[in-house]
Amino acid sequence: MIVVDLEMSGMDYQKCGIIEIGAVDLDNGREFFEEARLGEDFEVINISEAEHTVLEVLGKTEEELRAKNKQNEKELLMHFFEWCKKTRVKNFICHHPHADVAFLEHRARIYGIKFPFKSYKVFDVHTVGQMAFLFLNKSFAFKDKDGETQSAMGLGEVLKLAGMKDNRGTNHNALEDAKLTAEAFSRIVHGEGLFSKYADFLIPEYLIKDKGIQREDLPKKPQVS
Repeated sequence: MIVVDLEMSGMDYQKCGIIEIGAVDLDNGREFFEEARLGEDFEVINISEAEHTVLEVLGKTEEELRAKNKQNEKELLMHFFEWCKKTRVKNFICHHPHADVAFLEHRARIYGIKFPFKSYKVFDVHTVGQMAFLFLNKSFAFKDKDGETQSAMGLGEVLKLAGMKDNRGTNHNALEDAKLTAEAFSRIVHGEGLFSKYADFLIPEYLIKDKGIQREDLPKKPQVS
């Protein structure tokens, strides 16, 4: 299975471009990370309710995004799809499939590139986190924002549930986000970690594989901000 994360210049499929693709193949540990320049036809569009701008999240200026020495978006997609062909289990894992995987499919159609999988499914880590939280707390994690009740299970909250900390700050990197997503998924689903770099974050007792998720193992409910 492939854990994938994209960094884009915004969430509009028509107006925004893919800046980075990061991925981890859970079958054999292969990693993928490449960047593309933001094409002249694409814009940087901020999400109005987001705490940080796109440039703050990427940690780059618009001039750096449009640097001519970088490959274009089509080349990035072709390289990633070629990398995908070597995976055994044809499924994706990501936190925002409606954004990341949808962007990949949309761009493949635009450029006339064959999608590497004839048939695939997507494991949504947001849903995995919410189901684990429900099992542990007998309720989903919600928050009230701008007069609406919304899901409170962002990637940071999924990491907390997995016994980890979100130390990314404002600057995101697609490969690092893919690794964090893969680690959290493995801890919640299998009760096991994947990467030695996260070994200092102990796996909570309620996720240990031999026990499975046990409510009585919790000293208190996981706190979701």
